[in-house]
Amino acid sequence: MSCDKDAETRHTLDCFRDRLKRLIQVEPLLDLLHFLEPDRKDRIKAKFREEGNISAATLLIDEIIHSKNCEQGWSRELVTALETVGCKHAAKYVLNSPPEPTEEAENDSCVRLIDLLQLTLVNMKTADVCAHCRVMGLLTQEDQENILKLIENQGNIGGARLLLKRLVKNEAGWFSKFLQALEDTEHHELVRELRGEPCNEDGEAHKSSPVTDKEFHQAATGSLRKTGKKQRSNIILLFRLDTPLLVSDHLSLSLSSSEEHKRDIVLRDYQMEVARPALEEKNIIICLPTGSGKTRVAVYITKEHLEKRTQMGQPGKVVVLVNKVPLVEQHYKAEFGRFLKHQYSVERVSGASQLKISFPQIIEQNDIIICTAQILENSLAKAKNGDEDGIKLSQFTLMVIDECHHTKKGGVYNHIMIRYLKQKHQNQLLKKQDKSPVPLPQILGLTASPGVGGAMSQQRAEEHILQVSATPAPSNASALFCLSTTIQQRQKLCYLSCDDPFGDVIKKIMDEIHEHADLKPLCEPGIQNYEQWVVQKEQNAAKEENQKVRVCAEHLRQYNEALHQSNTIRMSDAFRFLDKYHNEELKTKSIADEEGTVTITDTERFLFTLFKDNKAKLQELMGKPQYENNSLAQLKTNILKEFSTRERARGIIFTRTRLSAIALCQWIQENPKFDEVGVSASYLIGGGDQSVVKPMTAAEQKDVLNKFRDGQINLLIATTVAEEGLDIAECNFVIRYCLVTNEIAMIQARGRGRAEDSSYTLVAEAGSGVAERESVNEYREKMMSKAIAKVCKMNRADYEKKIREFQMQAIMEEKVKIKKKQQKGMMKEPPSKISLSCRQCSVFVCSGEDIEKIENMHHVNVTTQFSKLITVRENASLQERLLDYETNGVIACKNCGQQWGSMMLYKSIECPCLHIKNFVVTYGSKKKTFSKWSELPIKFPAFDYTQHADLLVEDSGEEEDMETD
Repeated sequence: MSCDKDAETRHTLDCFRDRLKRLIQVEPLLDLLHFLEPDRKDRIKAKFREEGNISAATLLIDEIIHSKNCEQGWSRELVTALETVGCKHAAKYVLNSPPEPTEEAENDSCVRLIDLLQLTLVNMKTADVCAHCRVMGLLTQEDQENILKLIENQGNIGGARLLLKRLVKNEAGWFSKFLQALEDTEHHELVRELRGEPCNEDGEAHKSSPVTDKEFHQAATGSLRKTGKKQRSNIILLFRLDTPLLVSDHLSLSLSSSEEHKRDIVLRDYQMEVARPALEEKNIIICLPTGSGKTRVAVYITKEHLEKRTQMGQPGKVVVLVNKVPLVEQHYKAEFGRFLKHQYSVERVSGASQLKISFPQIIEQNDIIICTAQILENSLAKAKNGDEDGIKLSQFTLMVIDECHHTKKGGVYNHIMIRYLKQKHQNQLLKKQDKSPVPLPQILGLTASPGVGGAMSQQRAEEHILQVSATPAPSNASALFCLSTTIQQRQKLCYLSCDDPFGDVIKKIMDEIHEHADLKPLCEPGIQNYEQWVVQKEQNAAKEENQKVRVCAEHLRQYNEALHQSNTIRMSDAFRFLDKYHNEELKTKSIADEEGTVTITDTERFLFTLFKDNKAKLQELMGKPQYENNSLAQLKTNILKEFSTRERARGIIFTRTRLSAIALCQWIQENPKFDEVGVSASYLIGGGDQSVVKPMTAAEQKDVLNKFRDGQINLLIATTVAEEGLDIAECNFVIRYCLVTNEIAMIQARGRGRAEDSSYTLVAEAGSGVAERESVNEYREKMMSKAIAKVCKMNRADYEKKIREFQMQAIMEEKVKIKKKQQKGMMKEPPSKISLSCRQCSVFVCSGEDIEKIENMHHVNVTTQFSKLITVRENASLQERLLDYETNGVIACKNCGQQWGSMMLYKSIECPCLHIKNFVVTYGSKKKTFSKWSELPIKFPAFDYTQHADLLVEDSGEEEDMETD
């Protein structure tokens, strides 16, 4: 009998799957489903984290339907679990006791109403409403705790959204209880909005009796039968099961006149001028200096675009693409959300998003989506491969591309626009065949500086501008605008270098290493060219198994970095850097285990001794302030001047490396002179884990920027991460400290100074080449302005011909690239063709046959032979990740101490994860080094979790038997 009941429940689940996936609360439910195996639960939890509740519920239903190992009586357990976690509505469907069709339609109407009025409802006093709903049985204790926790972490609106999502999963009848809860908490205006009650002449609602779900449904649907007449009710709804088709114009938020005024978008004359072509539905690039309101223009164009589509009775959907995660939140809060969310549904998506919903669902449910370009590209790629979770460009009517000059590079912007150009070209062929073209979105590009690329002449600069224009496909030559606004005082402070005995000692050490390894550098130490030379030497030596040269080159690289630090920051910072490096290297050579210590070679002993012999001299010199470099003195003078001569100073210092940003911040914080003039400093660095410095998380970056905007911090020391795009609060001075890159970066950095009396200063050593390169950038900036002006004045026919040429060139280049990639994929060799050896000591590590891939990303070796070659040590900088795995240690060569990768804990199995940059790969008869696994044309098999788990269970069983014996 029980078996028959279980079979019947499977059939019921299949019949009502579309309804159930919207009613089931997956996360709390899984804890109570003991009939599901742990690995099945893990898959469902992963789906929940990655794609949200609906996708996870769909997978849960599939797992139950197709599972053949469920214990008898599981269906009763499922129903009990659903009732326990508050999903009583879902439980009735599972019991095959759904509500009557009329009752179901009434409930659907209530659910859709809540969805439509969400922008109004999220302003309720969530904690109070939550407490009343709990008493009425609409929420469980766990629901209440989760909502209150979300209010604490994300604010009232976040908690309100969760409350509404949870309410609509209740049995029919919840709507009238929710209205009562709103009445009890004095949300009378919200109740009037939900009931559709008109206001009297005094603005007060007519007194009325409580409205039941059924009465509401009859009133709402009945009003729709009066066709051909203008409806007077406040809420007019037309529902299908899945989509609201008509909404009245009385769903706006209750705002004060001052709040409404803030949402009016008023453009200046020049902003309206550059917006005009876009308002005529032309593809354009808007080129305006940083701080002149490009994004505000984009918001205005977005609003006009959606309003025009609505008036024409056509759907409109806008995607705003950015190239950095912090920009997603910035554009939402400061611009698109601020001005448009009262009228349209606006959502943001990035790798840092906490939304438990798939990207296609977000696209479907919102009018404006702000996202990182990579997320869109991933979804476009899925659609091309036939994945149901993919989306198409045709789903959008307007695409806004922030910092669109990046479309010229081979990055993600470029990939998206190549897809656009291909479809545009395909549409032309379809038209010739009298077929309907595929709809494509209007393109709006934003940039402060398209640059001139590698142009050495004015003609090449114009070609570069045309190429940048061709990728986002502007409609005509008037699409590019550039207004030069020079509001800054610019100055270059070039100081003369002083005696540098500290640097002389480092150079003397480097000379001894050169002699020891018989190396002859092509340039002076301390500059970037030297670093490039020494990196190449290290790579060649690793391939040739010349460990003497390899280890010397690695140490020379560290000394070169220290030399750069002593020339730009403090000698003490440079010394600490070297001392820390040598201490950590010594530590890896002194790790004791059962078999003794790792081997120290003669060359390593020479290098350690060399530093030890010079350590005292370096310590002595770093304590003498007269030998400190002049750059810090010049920087100090400039900062003190800015803060002493301004009533409210706020500035940014740009520096080259993360380490120098942190060191400069410490130097300022430790100097009482800066405190006396009111300097409050912090640093801002990137998030990628690419250096010896621990990266900043997105949350840490956001916190620093918020404090800078609020004035808690008034001096920001930043790497180039802050140069582009970030809407940093108005600064009145910008300093580029011993740093210069290209003309785009210069314009972007200079644009951080947005106050009327702002200044831009370059601090550099005379003869270092920094000031000279800055002058070149200024010249290239003028070339760029002239080129833009020339392109804008081009004859339309000539312009369009050039644009078509560059577009076809881009398409052909992409085809060639894809063909080469496919050929490379076809040439993929079996793993047995390669072997790995330690980059430092050349010991054989493993064959490619021993390597497997986890989640198509992490390359692991879980063989017993490999475990005998490694030692594991802790690494505090490795962070636990909210995935199916966590990294909790470093694996290193037992022979020489060279780091090989990290130890992952994947679903309770320890998996040594290999980083290919730490190995030399023998490929056929050649030895090569790689920085990424993707560069290696080898296809490794997927990690077989079940097989390895079974082996572990067997091993543990044998151990237990031995203990028993």
